[in-house]
Amino acid sequence: MENITIKINGMDVSAPAGSTILEAARLAHVEIPTLCFLKDMNEIAACRICTVEINGGRLAASCVYPINPGMEVLTNTPKLREYRKKTLQLILSNHDRSCLSCVRSGNCELQTLCKELGVDADDYYDGAKTPSTLDESAAHMVRDNSKCILCRRCSAVCEKVQGIGVIGPNERGFATIIGSAFDMGLGDTSCVSCGQCIAVCPTGALYEKSSIDEVAAAIADRSKHVIVQTAPAVRAGLGEEFGYPIGTNVEGKMAAALRRLGFDKVFDTNFSADLTIMEEAHEFIDRVQNGGVLPMITSCSPGWIKYCEHYFPDMTENLSSCKSPQQMFGAIAKSYYAEKMGLKPEDIVSVSVMPCTAKKFEIGRDDQDANGSPDVDYSMTTRELARMIKQAGIRFTELPDEDFDTPLGLGTGAAVIFGATGGVMEAALRTAVESLTGEELEKPEFTDVRGTKGIKEASYRVGDMDVNVAVASGLGNARELLNRVKSGEANYHFIEIMGCPGGCVNGGGQPQQPGYVRNTTDIRSLRAKVLYDEDAAKTIRKSHENPAIKELYETFLGEPGSEKAHHLLHTTYVKRKINEI
Repeated sequence: MENITIKINGMDVSAPAGSTILEAARLAHVEIPTLCFLKDMNEIAACRICTVEINGGRLAASCVYPINPGMEVLTNTPKLREYRKKTLQLILSNHDRSCLSCVRSGNCELQTLCKELGVDADDYYDGAKTPSTLDESAAHMVRDNSKCILCRRCSAVCEKVQGIGVIGPNERGFATIIGSAFDMGLGDTSCVSCGQCIAVCPTGALYEKSSIDEVAAAIADRSKHVIVQTAPAVRAGLGEEFGYPIGTNVEGKMAAALRRLGFDKVFDTNFSADLTIMEEAHEFIDRVQNGGVLPMITSCSPGWIKYCEHYFPDMTENLSSCKSPQQMFGAIAKSYYAEKMGLKPEDIVSVSVMPCTAKKFEIGRDDQDANGSPDVDYSMTTRELARMIKQAGIRFTELPDEDFDTPLGLGTGAAVIFGATGGVMEAALRTAVESLTGEELEKPEFTDVRGTKGIKEASYRVGDMDVNVAVASGLGNARELLNRVKSGEANYHFIEIMGCPGGCVNGGGQPQQPGYVRNTTDIRSLRAKVLYDEDAAKTIRKSHENPAIKELYETFLGEPGSEKAHHLLHTTYVKRKINEI
């Protein structure tokens, strides 16, 4: 591609033709501030913070303005600083400035820009304010329009990435607010609780419903036995909340912090990820050998499950009946573990820490209470755990590395990769192939299903048949893949779908990174590498070789797919209508 040379702040910069001024500036190691911009998702120049001077003083939004030969750009003149400052003052004039009590204080892109440009809480234009609304109708999140800056990042990710579009701008001009059609509460729409809107919001306008107070109260109740499980992706993201680089594994410090918070036992969702593979692989083999509904589609992602129920209700029969690892863990904790410990299920408080906001919806679904009480009582996000650790005064970076408790803390390499797109497929293949062939795999890696590409396909020779598989992450990609299946264009035996792009490592409950980082860093790959590195370092890398899982079947469940296993570990689905929760 032809390059174009322009001047930025007096320096020659060469960039590919078609590049924007913002892209060219980054090649010159000059960062122009942005607020609404997200690459390939929200390139609408709504906030005007990225405005620059071109060719002698003309103002232009650098995020959308293409470079031209001979162009001269200035990015940091007194005129521009004053322009940006006034823009921020106007935003603040229609903004709830209660920053001290805001969940995003200290990690708010608006707050950061105001600090950099010398705008304080009292430095704004006084006048009318758009009437604000607080929407608490959804199970997983709150929308506070008093903190909204109309950047439209949330509606962009909902529509363009997830293919749902249940939120967007309503009204016009000064009256514009972000909401749902006909002023419905988000909980009354076909929102799937994925939380991707929260992940991209630059302020505190969108945030998850917190369970911190309820969990703390349970820990303080001496009559309760409070246990916690942590999903594989949490260890790959939690460190970011404490200053660690993206892609740092903090598993040992996480376990240590959870003990210091007062949990009676600290367990690993990797245990029930292995259990999920045992049940899922058995179900897949049974469908293949006995004429069951194919393709079978994974059921680990509750955002994907709700999406399927709303948008592809005719394909709910394709879903694996397996509960998610979160829910399987809770069911085993309140049955097998309760028996071993001599506890009543109702005296156990089961807490999960997940990278996912949809897990908050999942714990309240029907058929998720195998022992007469909820499998999981409270589901917290990675962000909530970080807040809880900070509130308790625990100095996270100084903690020693500690192990999970046994037996529900034992997991294999196959389990830990659940957190990356393609990981569930690879883990299932490791067990299904060995079960079908009776032969040990020379290498356990199935690299064709790895990587952050939205849709991946592969075919493997297993015994005397070719097994065609596909992997999709992000619900827009899921829609594309399923439409190809329904039209007959594609033929698969087994499909993995994760609701969030890149899988759980990029879940809606993971640490929030500012727009600059999201635009310039492959966050998904860095976090996924944590999981693949841990898998490679494990001695046991196949779910069916987990000694704790073997004992569970030998002493309690019987065998995969048994009546007891089906009662505890499998679930049902509903065919929902659009805009019906």
